[in-house]
Amino acid sequence: MRLVGENIENPGIFSIEEARRLANELELDLVMISDKADPPVCRIIDYQKFLYQQKKKQKEIKANAQKIVVKEIRFGPNTDEHDYNFKLKHAQNFLKEGAKVKAYVFFKGRSILFKEQGEILLLRFAQDLEDLGKVEQLPRLEGKRMIMLISPKGAKK
Repeated sequence: MRLVGENIENPGIFSIEEARRLANELELDLVMISDKADPPVCRIIDYQKFLYQQKKKQKEIKANAQKIVVKEIRFGPNTDEHDYNFKLKHAQNFLKEGAKVKAYVFFKGRSILFKEQGEILLLRFAQDLEDLGKVEQLPRLEGKRMIMLISPKGAKK
């Protein structure tokens, strides 16, 4: 087997018994890196320390991963101008913070007859936010809700 690692003065090809003897002398573990190679590659390391460092790297990667936040804004099909402007300001703040905005019109009872009104409202909403965000999903009716998704422009990576 081929032996590699920082602990070995002259890396090269050793017999299994000789590699085990070297690992025992150094009070470390003999770990197979690649069994597909010819000859197989092994390394003499402290295996517990190696596992600990792997976990630490995974934790660091997970901590640095960006979390996507989705904020919801609910409209009725007959939302008046003041409420619309109030919700528009909130959506602008959400997009500036880097969160996605899920805007939806909720239809109660017979208000489902005003589907077009809901779609017009959402399209107007998207148009008012076009300088801060881009439409990721156009208005689509799902049951009693018409949903549209807007993601921030220039999202931080």
